[in-house]
Amino acid sequence: MHADEVDTDPALVGRLLAEQFPHWADLPIEAVLPMGTDNALYRLGDDMVARLPRTERTSRRLEKERRWLPRLAPSLPLAVPVPLAEGAPAEGYPFTWSVYTWLQGENATFENVTDLSQFATDLAQFVADLQRIDPSCGPGPGEHNFFRGVPLAARDESTRASIAILARAIDVGAMTAAWEAALHAPAWEHPPVWVHGDLDSRNLLAEEGRVSAVLDWGGLGVGDPACDVMVVWKVLSADTRDIFRTALSVDEATWVRSRGWALSQALNVLSYYTPETNAVLVSESQRWMAEVLAD
Repeated sequence: MHADEVDTDPALVGRLLAEQFPHWADLPIEAVLPMGTDNALYRLGDDMVARLPRTERTSRRLEKERRWLPRLAPSLPLAVPVPLAEGAPAEGYPFTWSVYTWLQGENATFENVTDLSQFATDLAQFVADLQRIDPSCGPGPGEHNFFRGVPLAARDESTRASIAILARAIDVGAMTAAWEAALHAPAWEHPPVWVHGDLDSRNLLAEEGRVSAVLDWGGLGVGDPACDVMVVWKVLSADTRDIFRTALSVDEATWVRSRGWALSQALNVLSYYTPETNAVLVSESQRWMAEVLAD
């Protein structure tokens, strides 16, 4: 998936556990598919999951999660993974790794969510509660969170580069016009707020038809909330987006910037991955892009 990624497998996880956490060494180990883009996941027994960074930069994101998730979780209305242990580099594996609680559920897709209107309300409540947490000591946007929460203009160069790479596969004029429209929206002029940074169906779980948990906090930071509002283009239907917008009181400028965020992320994904390297994310990104352009 990445040129600089490190290979992992269940046997490696077993050796790491035997050396560092022998009380878990006898648990069955099963790869979680599809593999994450930043971490390889291995389920440990029924209740835990090991997350092994694929690259060095991802290991720094797990360090941030271990610090902040226990502090944020009590203020959130949905479950989040609880860090249980920090593993050290060993057995030829070069990065710090983590063990978390396993959260039950299926990816929150149209098929797994019973009531999309309720889904929109629940998502808005989650984002609102996250934004209400004091951000004063939180990390600003940077490489540690894929620069989620930066001013949209900071993504201009990479987004235009992606449009150029994809020129034979997309309507360049339509993409450029949509991107420039988002760039013209006023920037966020209020204090920064906490953002998850990567809300989409891969990182949302549903149980009994309702969203129940939020996974993968590598994009966590404080900044412009438009990068979380873009979830409306990723997982909601056209007729339920306004429910989210009203519940969260999203202003017009942030709404327009969120369209830009969704378009930019889709373009960057499609210019980096292929159906062979990440079929799930490629398919989802094509859908995000279509939703933005159809709105």
